[in-house]
Amino acid sequence: SCPFSTTPDSSWDAAYERELQTFQDIGDAGEIWFGEESMVRIIRWLEKQKIPLDSSVLDIGTGNGVLLMELAKSGYMNLTGIDYSPSAIQLSEKVREKEGMSNIKLKVEDFLAPSAELSEFEICIDKGTFDAISLNPDNAVGKRKQYVRSLCSVLKPEGFFLITSCNWTKEELLNEFREGFEILEELPTPKFCFGGRIGNSVTALVFQRK
Repeated sequence: SCPFSTTPDSSWDAAYERELQTFQDIGDAGEIWFGEESMVRIIRWLEKQKIPLDSSVLDIGTGNGVLLMELAKSGYMNLTGIDYSPSAIQLSEKVREKEGMSNIKLKVEDFLAPSAELSEFEICIDKGTFDAISLNPDNAVGKRKQYVRSLCSVLKPEGFFLITSCNWTKEELLNEFREGFEILEELPTPKFCFGGRIGNSVTALVFQRK
C-alpha cells in the first residue's frame, strides 16, 4: 500500500496534526506506511545480519515513530527518529510515552539540511521519505541529490542504508544512490500480477556506504 502519490509539503503537517488529534482521542497512532510486513522485513534483516543491539539507528522521516517502537521492542537501544514536521514528532513523542520507550530520541530535523548532531550513524532507514522528497514539485532532482549528500554525511562509512519505496524500481534506486553506495541485497516484497505481468509495487533494498 503506497502511502501517497503526490503530497505537497504543506499538507504533511496538516495530516500529522489530524493523526495527533486522533491519537489523543482514541490512542491510535495512525497508518503504518507500507504495512506491518515492511517493519518485519527490516527487523528480520537486522537480526539475520546479527547487527548489534547497541548500533546507532536513524529513522529518516519517522512519522508516528511506530517503526522505532518495534525496533525498541526487538531490543535495539540506540534509536533516533527525525521528521521535519513538528506535528509528526509530537505524535511520535506521545506514542513513545504510551509505549514507555524512554530510550528513543526524537528530533524535528530537515534531512536535506541536517544539523551537526546527526552524524556517525551505523544504520539509516527510510520508509517512504525519499519517495516524498522525489515528488516535490520544486526542484525534485536537486532535492534527491541533496538527500544522497545528507545520507553520506550522517551514515558512517560501511554503514547500512535500508530503503523501502513505492515510486522507484530497483534499477532506478541503484542509479540514484550510485555515488557513495553499493547494493548489498534486495529484500523480498509482495508481488502483484497485472495483465499477465508480475511486478513489485514496493521495492526494498539494502545499501552499504562505501
